[in-house]
Amino acid sequence: MNGAADPFLNGDHLLAALAALASPQRLRIVAALHAQGRNYISQLARELGISRPLLHLHLQKLEAVGLVSSTLELSLDGKALNYFAVTPFALALTPQSIAEAARSLTAKA
Repeated sequence: MNGAADPFLNGDHLLAALAALASPQRLRIVAALHAQGRNYISQLARELGISRPLLHLHLQKLEAVGLVSSTLELSLDGKALNYFAVTPFALALTPQSIAEAARSLTAKA
């Protein structure tokens, strides 16, 4: 992660990332983007067999925690296409990493 501290060692961020991944559809989205590389919403929605609005909501959750990223580009015919790609990440869940993350939790509940 470009020399910066691992955000997944932060308890709040780890919980958010795990929550974002706690969906079969979002796991399929990450898997599809990993296998194909970047893709735009309409094409990805067709390939996964889900609606564009629902896909967009899932992608927003994944992007909010840094698991995917997006770029808006113009096609040759002037159409705006929002491309998504997996952001390189690694989640190592060990008792030690969980203990480190738990020390930084801000939520008490």
